[in-house]
Amino acid sequence: MPIRLPDLGLLQAFDVLMQERSVTRAAARLALTQPTVSGMLARLREAFGDPLFVRTPRGIAPTPRAESLAEPVRRILADVDRLLAPAVFEPAAAGFTLSLAATDYALRAVVQPFISALRPLAPGIRVAVRPIDEATLAQRMEHGELDLALLTPHGAPPDLHSRRLFDERYVCAMRRGHPAAAQGALSLEAFCALDHGVVSLQGGGFVGATDEALARLGRQRRVVVSVPSFLMLLELIHTSDLVALLPQRLLARDAGLHVTEPPLQVPGFTKILAWHARTHDDPGHRWLRELLVEVCRGV
Repeated sequence: MPIRLPDLGLLQAFDVLMQERSVTRAAARLALTQPTVSGMLARLREAFGDPLFVRTPRGIAPTPRAESLAEPVRRILADVDRLLAPAVFEPAAAGFTLSLAATDYALRAVVQPFISALRPLAPGIRVAVRPIDEATLAQRMEHGELDLALLTPHGAPPDLHSRRLFDERYVCAMRRGHPAAAQGALSLEAFCALDHGVVSLQGGGFVGATDEALARLGRQRRVVVSVPSFLMLLELIHTSDLVALLPQRLLARDAGLHVTEPPLQVPGFTKILAWHARTHDDPGHRWLRELLVEVCRGV
């Protein structure tokens, strides 16, 4: 009769009997009664078809069959201990791929500084950045195709874990040397008279949150360029007289632009980190999430 996995306690009893050579001492070490250990020995004998131990004046002595089982049983118990031991994550020794979904804004504002912080600590971890697709996000995470996503709260599926990273605000940016840069703080009238660029993620739109805020004041600006990418708009601002309201963190490491406060209040947005329950308790993924949160705090 084979020993089933739920009977690992019998193997532990066998191992202690081999070491103690006494049912009484084995019972004390296992914190069991002597009759209980005797019963376990009877089950072991039945399972292996051998007496395993015989009585002697000084206790019990193993049979040849028991001696042949001693080392394999010790290996099995050691393997089980390793399986049940808490997982230990060592960043410097880790070697796996982290899949991260992000917009082009998050690439510059979050992913770039995150990778810069990650590389010295965990050089064996690869990062695969993928575009955001809200329609398939939860499914891709469930299937292991995606580990993390940088989202706004309204774009996060309700069954994912999430954590707030930061609240973003908009500032007015233009190239250094732009004629309006010498004016200092922009008046609302001067702001509306400038040529503006906007980001339209769907493409082709010329109206955004700034225009809605202006409309509430009875004003209108001149939007002359619409692009689908924050990074593209940044390049246009560097090389033309366009101005734009851009997220402040997008400009954190850009010394080539003149940045000023806009002359009106424009609502910002919140950035969150989302992940699936599949990786919630994994020590490596927990470490990566904490590092990303720490990086966002420091930007």
